[in-house]
Amino acid sequence: MKILLVDDDSFLLDMYATKFTTAGHTVDTAKTVELALEKLRGGASFDAILLDMVLPGFTGVEFLKMIIADKLGGSARLIVLSNQSDDADKTAALQAGATGYIIKAEMIPSEVVSAVEKMLT
Repeated sequence: MKILLVDDDSFLLDMYATKFTTAGHTVDTAKTVELALEKLRGGASFDAILLDMVLPGFTGVEFLKMIIADKLGGSARLIVLSNQSDDADKTAALQAGATGYIIKAEMIPSEVVSAVEKMLT
């Protein structure tokens, strides 16, 4: 699987990149929406795009809407990986096009990897 991780927290970005790589996946990362969009507009394709709900300059919902409106995701699953656990956040993300919503604090990183793998099968 080829995964794009979008999160402004360097520690979490590195940790999840390591966990997914160790599990045999190819991982690319972006600390900002602009960097993620640059990769997507440059032709990069992914099986999954994991994004936080709180990003510099944008919300996760705004980012999801950009991916969908500009048809940048291809067949990628759009999965929110966030600590925002409010039902309104989940609903907004799913209505904006997310195919899954994972709350970081509710799972250890290896469980996140397993949950994403299940969403992609």
